[in-house]
Amino acid sequence: MSDTRPKTPLLDRVDVPADLKGLTNAELRQLADELRAETISAVSETGGHLGAGLGVVELTVAIHAVFNAPKDKLIWDVGHQCYPHKILTGRRDRIRTLRAGGGLSGFTRRAESPYDPFGAAHSSTSISAGLGFAVARDLGCEGVGDVVAVIGDGAISAGMAYEAMNNAGHMDRRLIVILNDNEMSIAPPVGAMSSYLSRLYAGAPFQDFKAAAKGAVRLLPQPFQDGAKRARELVKAATVGGTLFEELGFSYVGPIDGHDMEQLLSILRTVKARADGPVLIHALTRKGKGYAPAEESSDRYHGVATFDVVTGAQKKSPSNAPTYTKVFANALIREAEEDKRIVAVTAAMPDGTGLDLFARRFPERCFDVGIAEQHAVTFCAGMAAGGLKPFCTIYSTFLQRGYDQVVHDVAIQSLPVRFAIDRAGLVGADGPTHAGAFDIAFLACLPNFVVMAAADEAELVHMVATAAALDDRPSAFRYPRGEGMGVEMPERGVPLEIGRGRILQEGRGAAILSFGARLGECLKAAESLGARGIRPTVADARFAKPLDRDLILGLVAGHEALITIEEGSVGGFGSHVAQLLAEAGVFDRGLKFRSMVLPDSFIQQDSPARMYEVAAMNAAQIEARVLDLMGLAQVGARRA
Repeated sequence: MSDTRPKTPLLDRVDVPADLKGLTNAELRQLADELRAETISAVSETGGHLGAGLGVVELTVAIHAVFNAPKDKLIWDVGHQCYPHKILTGRRDRIRTLRAGGGLSGFTRRAESPYDPFGAAHSSTSISAGLGFAVARDLGCEGVGDVVAVIGDGAISAGMAYEAMNNAGHMDRRLIVILNDNEMSIAPPVGAMSSYLSRLYAGAPFQDFKAAAKGAVRLLPQPFQDGAKRARELVKAATVGGTLFEELGFSYVGPIDGHDMEQLLSILRTVKARADGPVLIHALTRKGKGYAPAEESSDRYHGVATFDVVTGAQKKSPSNAPTYTKVFANALIREAEEDKRIVAVTAAMPDGTGLDLFARRFPERCFDVGIAEQHAVTFCAGMAAGGLKPFCTIYSTFLQRGYDQVVHDVAIQSLPVRFAIDRAGLVGADGPTHAGAFDIAFLACLPNFVVMAAADEAELVHMVATAAALDDRPSAFRYPRGEGMGVEMPERGVPLEIGRGRILQEGRGAAILSFGARLGECLKAAESLGARGIRPTVADARFAKPLDRDLILGLVAGHEALITIEEGSVGGFGSHVAQLLAEAGVFDRGLKFRSMVLPDSFIQQDSPARMYEVAAMNAAQIEARVLDLMGLAQVGARRA
């Protein structure tokens, strides 16, 4: 171990959570300090989600000290706070491989460890999953003991969490939910739930009041106890504005100090010994706790690059081109300056989607609805029906949560909601949970839906303008994470003709038809093929729906082979092209056709370049596919 790494004598004695059982409360406090230092040191080398993990260090230690994982199931909602948990559960020797190819996942993952009973990287699933484990236990599955679900104040605002709590309260099964309330998810939490939690801990810790009231009641003669109990409930309601969690059927304990080890241990031991139904423990924590640069940062170091532990300075590579996200934000601002009806919506990701920039310019026209993608989509549908021009700006994988609303509330009514789909394609270190693989397939199948994909950042600017101008049906445009291609940028976007692609290079023999950001790799492949004396035509489809029928049929009429390529799953652009060709009878005349899509598997985390190598979608693999399709693979191999 490097001399620059922290000294951790107690942590060095811990291989698995059972090793915590013999430690005193004082030693557990020391262990938490060492665990925090080790987490900071590891993430300084790997990058990743730091602030969330630092906020639950004491909670992690206390849970593992009291409960008996892996039989007792500890379920982390989202999972981005689980690095301290991984260190305590036999993975410390690999903690510096976080988010790297072949390394530890940045989230919980069942295949990685028996101490990760349920995988997650999106929010608000933990209570539903925990209730499922509790039912499995109660129906005789011997491998399940107690179930502890840890969910944040941002995640608990989502509808799915309430559906689960309502069901759990009705079933009245033993289930322990810990509300990790740090007053901040990724962005500051919004909505009525946040205000409710703020009222709960505005005064003295509620559990002290509750315990004192119960104790006083026991001193009264029996005839007075029932009346006193009713009075206590009235006082409690007046004090905290109504205990929502108890109305849902949970015994409520809190708020408690989530960084006070003595209090945590006491509460958890009591709940473990006495709980006979669903219990919610409300713990107040601070994101980034114990590391000054994180505590002082506006986002509490939610997601960081590698950094210097002493100064907190992040070691980010210099940018060669603007990110697609920033290009989108600036293009939308430019359109909104000319059209007062343009509004923007995000679901708890203002920074990640670039809408923080839009909000600074148009605060009254930007809406963060919290972790509520379903609501975001229908909210946009309502605004569109009312005459506004909403841009629903959501990551590809998060939009999956709102698909019923996309179909039922937007597509069927043909409402002009514009979906700006960030993180399209493979995204790198976050792995398959955040890879935007399916949006082409699930949107292009919808009638009267316009589906676009930007080949570069200039095309993205034009697609923002296209969506803004399109006011008679829904539309979507997708773009990848990361930097653009460095192309020359227009001052303002120009609306594209709907359903019209473009040819970038005229050739013969084979045609490569790209949809989206693989166009650069297609051009590289064409250049390499040119060195072999083969000059394919390269075209950019721009639209998966509606298809450019004239372009596609023109390509197959003048070429013996056609290859489509897209950063999406089977069932997307290539499938629509194949359907068009089949219906036009082109295959009957002997066309050679191949469709390059993401493989039918979930590609694990790595650098984006390596992930696309695994997906066989880089320039060399496109070149090889062209050679193979034209029957020139052996010739190509001999020349190579």
